[in-house]
Parts: sequence; C-alpha cells; structure tokens
Amino acid sequence: MATYHYSLIYPKDYSQTSVNKLMRKLLIPRKWRHFLRTENKILVNGKYLPLNFLVKAGDKIDIYLDQVESEQQTYPASSKLPEIIYEDSDVLVINKPARQKTHPNLNETNTALNDCATYLGYSPYIVHRLDMLTNGLLLVAKNPAVVPILNRQLTNKTLHREYLAWVNKSSKLKQSGTISFPIGHDPSDQRKRMVREDGQKALTQYKIIEEHDDKVLVKLILETGRTHQIRVHLAALNAPIIGDPLYNSNYHDGEKLQLTAYQLTFMRPFKFESKTVKLR
Repeated sequence: MATYHYSLIYPKDYSQTSVNKLMRKLLIPRKWRHFLRTENKILVNGKYLPLNFLVKAGDKIDIYLDQVESEQQTYPASSKLPEIIYEDSDVLVINKPARQKTHPNLNETNTALNDCATYLGYSPYIVHRLDMLTNGLLLVAKNPAVVPILNRQLTNKTLHREYLAWVNKSSKLKQSGTISFPIGHDPSDQRKRMVREDGQKALTQYKIIEEHDDKVLVKLILETGRTHQIRVHLAALNAPIIGDPLYNSNYHDGEKLQLTAYQLTFMRPFKFESKTVKLR
C-alpha cells in the first residue's frame, strides 16, 4: 500500500488553530484523522503534538497517509492522450470533448478516463462527471488520498463549476436569477429528466452575458449536480440549449450541444491554496 506524504507551511494570514481543527480545515475524513492521531503521522515542525496544540503562522506540517484504501474501478488505456489544461502532483484537469463519455461501462475503452489512463500509465480516480454531449473541464484525481477531500469540496460548494451555454431567446429568461425546479426521471423516456414536484432539489444560478437576435449566451453555476440539470432547467424556461437533441424541439441532426464547462475552481488538496482553471 502506497504512502502519501504532504508537507505544507501554515499561512501567515491564518489565525492560530489546533491540530484537530487544522485537520478538519483540510477536509481530512474522520477515519484518516483517527489514523493520523493514533499513529503519530501528523507532525508539526517535525514533532507529534497533542490535538489541542496550537499551530501558528510559519509552522511546517507533515502528513503521512499509508492506510488509504480505494475500490476504484480500473480503466484500460485508450491509446489516445487527453488535452491537459492543468496538472499538479494530485490532479489533472482535462478538456473533455463533446460526444465523449466521462467513464467507461463494461469493456468500453474510448472515454475520458481511458484517455487519462493512457497519459498516467495507471487508472485515475473519478471526482465528478460531465454529460457525454457536454465539452469542457473535467477534474480527475491522480491518487486515492485526494478523492475524499475533493468530494467534500463538491458537497460544501468550495469546488465551483461554471458553464457557458448558447440558448434560444426566451421572455422567461431574466438578466440573472436562480432556477430551482426539482428534477426527476421522465417516465416516457428513460434517457430524459424532467421538472416534477417529487423530484430532487436542483439549483442553477445563471446570468446573461451576451445577446443576439435569436440566441443568448448564458453563464451558469451549479449549486447541485443532478443529471442533465442545466439542460432541463433551461428548457423549463423555454430557453433550451442550442443543439440539444433531448430538450430542444428545434434540434437539427448533427448539431453540437452548445454547452461548455469553461471554468473550475477548487482548493488544492492538503494545501491552503485555491486554484481556478479556465479553458483557453
């Protein structure tokens, strides 16, 4: 089992905090906090200190994780390289093409994660997904130690995903707003979702940033992550995404879905550093 070592300096602009609160601030899961405590695997300036000991600006913190388990699926290489937008020791951010799935089922080998396996030489770890028809930024973990950290960022909204979509002009689409229709399965088509009272809570923020005679460019921020959420929410305002074969009645064969995941902001795991990645 691999050992993952993270070394960081407590920032000057942060107030003093206990070792215990420091681990929580870093979003380290409870199971790992217990391991770090009982095995003396979190060190401050080279020493193990009690959980109530205060960490101050400039202190060096070392974290050693060697009990990391993962039930991650293995992904065979596709023989194609992904378009890498950002990379560090823990994550990749790639530009997933439209019409490519995020991850494979059964014997598929042509998905985004198969491409990442080609680049890395081993199977990556999934953090979130993009619809097959959506292109743009996809965050992939390079090791299992950072997966629960990034998952918690998705939950607590410190991982922000922003999208751009060209949509049909609609009087129901105001200059900005929040769409809050609940979303559930469409009983008439298993591929589709629909707005329904008994659906799951779904929140999408939007803002119009460009207008033309018959179409509008909208910036969108997901507060929740339901399947087809942006597509369903915009269609419910009579502003379906151009090129959407499921939710736009004016779709023409061969059109590309005009939805791009263009910006991603997250906290780098085991660091006090926010990272924003944009499509070039």
